[in-house]
Amino acid sequence: MTTAQLAGMIDHTALKPDVTRDQIVQLCMEAIQFRFGAVCVAPAWVELVRETLVNRSVRIATVIGFPHGNTLSAVKAFEAMQAIERGAHELDMVIAVGGLKSGDRNAVIHDIRSVVEAARTRHGTLVKVILETALLTDAEKVLACQLSELAGANFVKTSTGFADGGATLDDVALLRRTVGNRLGVKAAGGIKNLSTALAMIEAGANRLGCSSSVSIMKEFSAENES
Repeated sequence: MTTAQLAGMIDHTALKPDVTRDQIVQLCMEAIQFRFGAVCVAPAWVELVRETLVNRSVRIATVIGFPHGNTLSAVKAFEAMQAIERGAHELDMVIAVGGLKSGDRNAVIHDIRSVVEAARTRHGTLVKVILETALLTDAEKVLACQLSELAGANFVKTSTGFADGGATLDDVALLRRTVGNRLGVKAAGGIKNLSTALAMIEAGANRLGCSSSVSIMKEFSAENES
């Protein structure tokens, strides 16, 4: 794997509630410097990111229904539309976890589809469904993947980073087996170093959500120089 290939798979992320304007600008500058595939920020920062990244190839990702996923579908759709209008290229939406665990398949599909339909208002907008795997059984993870695909999503994603657990190799492998090559798999939550990042990719992830992206890339460069 080359430096460019690894960097292009990373969504450089800042989603803590106390993140500041200056930190968002720094996130963008780091994304430009290291050529990360995307930055991932809360919807309130999308416009600032668009202005900071003007004429750059870095994509803008934001989160919808974050972090619990239990907002109304119509609210998620509105939030998605607002984010797209402000410049978002990718929408990482949290699945309706309670609906999924209650077995309400139609409600979960409707919830995801509401964001997918909003995304279709601008060509090329991607929808990633955050499953919050730490809260699910394996059977529920498989079902969540199946419903995400039925609803028209582009990716399934392991975690918000705000639950008790983040991405695991077993979960990434399970998600990849379930969706095959039809959907992308994003691993997020707890990816703090290069060995973990590479293991997630080996397990089947083709996108990584990281707040430790810079240190991961520096570690990668150091290993390749030695």
